[in-house]
Amino acid sequence: MSDAELLCLVVAQHLLHGHSSESRWVRYARTHLSGLFPGIPQQSGYNKRVRAAGTLISAVITALAKDTESWHEILRLLDSTPVPCGTSRETVKRSDLSGHAGYGYCASHSR
Repeated sequence: MSDAELLCLVVAQHLLHGHSSESRWVRYARTHLSGLFPGIPQQSGYNKRVRAAGTLISAVITALAKDTESWHEILRLLDSTPVPCGTSRETVKRSDLSGHAGYGYCASHSR
């Protein structure tokens, strides 16, 4: 399996719903996509190849991001998990992130 084929499978894994588990994805791909990708390795081999291709995957993500119109904008929108930087208003006011990061309540973490 070439790096390009591996990259296509990684993208497909993230685009297709219901395949957050790597072992389930490999089982699905070997059953339903072997006509398109005849050399799909077993789960452990797939895992090793994906981990080894981290630099390639990062380069492709960057190239795709640079190709979007928003790449050259000053404001970037991110979807991420809140990271606790300060747990009190006083700490937030003293932080180097004051004015950039907010203080609030996270219902999912009860804090």
